[in-house]
Amino acid sequence: MVAWRPWPGAVVGVLLLVGCTGGTPEPGPTGSRKASPTPVAPAPAPSPSDSPYTVTEDHAPRTRAEAAAFVQELGVRADHFGAGFRERPPLDSRTDTWAVLGEDCVWRREPLPGTALAGLTRRFELPADGGKGPVHVSLTVTVHRDTTAARRDMAVSLEEALRCPEQRLNATDRVRGLYSRADEFTDGRNSIADDNLVESGEYFVDGDDTALPFDWFKYRLGPVTVAATGRIGAGRNEEETTAVSQDVAKGVGFTAAEVDRLAKEGAR
Repeated sequence: MVAWRPWPGAVVGVLLLVGCTGGTPEPGPTGSRKASPTPVAPAPAPSPSDSPYTVTEDHAPRTRAEAAAFVQELGVRADHFGAGFRERPPLDSRTDTWAVLGEDCVWRREPLPGTALAGLTRRFELPADGGKGPVHVSLTVTVHRDTTAARRDMAVSLEEALRCPEQRLNATDRVRGLYSRADEFTDGRNSIADDNLVESGEYFVDGDDTALPFDWFKYRLGPVTVAATGRIGAGRNEEETTAVSQDVAKGVGFTAAEVDRLAKEGAR
């Protein structure tokens, strides 16, 4: 059984740190668990000088071609997720498909619906080393037709953990026991984006009954969503595992900053 990591408090602190950089950050070091009884201190509400990353609809791509160019141009680097991370082939998915959790609770790629313009998934890996298993990160940026569509996508993502408490990720991995936390923009949430979803659980590799940590972060910036999963290999203690989760969260925050920057530059 994987020990519960106090990811809400740790991750909120990381996201506040990333969210306060005010621009494209420099590269940094980069759910069944019981909920932590430790209360999370409320995050300060953003002020005009500490606003969340966002994309206004008038700055967002408006066509499929513009959206595909937008997600391909994003400067996402492996070391945003921590020292030692590298690109993992196949690096990029097609921009006209996205991942869908079917009624059978199996994830598969399908053509984009009419509510989305483009999406791109990039994969990164921290190789196994010194008795510690690899860390796999899958990062997806999706441009929706409008903010309403992006909000609906966030809501569907939250419901999926309830609909499918056990999910098949791919041909070899499955995840179970997802624990979700979602916050609209209030005093009690991080200030990095317009709204966010964080999930934590256990994942298993077929043929091995060892439960390993799994984290999922998803943020909405106007009509754009940024999501990442982190599968953390065996061989790490609780402190090390939490540190890896924080690094993955930083990488998602860096991507949110890049989305914000690119949208603003494109509007000039």
